[in-house]
Amino acid sequence: MNENISMAVIKRLPKYHRYLRELLKNDVNRISSKELSNIIGFTASQIRQDLNNFGGFGQQGYGYDVSNLFDEINTILGLDKTYDTVIIGAGNLGHALANYSCFNNFGYDLKGIFEISSRLIGMQISNVEVYDVDLMEEFIEKNDIDIAIICTNINSAQKITNRLEKTKIKAIWNFAPVDVVTKTDIEIQNVHLIDNLLTLTYFIKDKE
Repeated sequence: MNENISMAVIKRLPKYHRYLRELLKNDVNRISSKELSNIIGFTASQIRQDLNNFGGFGQQGYGYDVSNLFDEINTILGLDKTYDTVIIGAGNLGHALANYSCFNNFGYDLKGIFEISSRLIGMQISNVEVYDVDLMEEFIEKNDIDIAIICTNINSAQKITNRLEKTKIKAIWNFAPVDVVTKTDIEIQNVHLIDNLLTLTYFIKDKE
């Protein structure tokens, strides 16, 4: 990551990607920063500043070529590549993520699912086999897995992370309700679904 680019800018890129994707579906070929501002919710100035971090891509008096800008952001986000992925934990959340069709649409190729429960081992979810978690490290190394998605309970998440950091895994997407840490340079995103819900209820209470 370019250290001169703030995390706030990077976190806005997926939103640009999502809205530009919809514009392409609706056959919109050109858009100004002001028009994009009306759609996406950022100010026109913010949009120009964000995109200038990566080269700008716009033309004065013309605006942005939607297809070109989408492709550029696609590349910036690394979506011009395919990432082999595994899920650890085949419970309700792991099952739901395995069935999430957008994974393949964005180039995340789910190769395997790992589970401790003998009741779930051997079944298939969306044509992906559920393996014994004891086989996790060997599978990751053999298949050059890039990303591990943790969907275990709170007690197992860090233990799984400790095992993952001994492999060649590049990134961890953690959905367990605890922040996992690693001493290596593995990229980690800790996702706490309940946090957004608690924020939502705060605003409901505040309005009352």
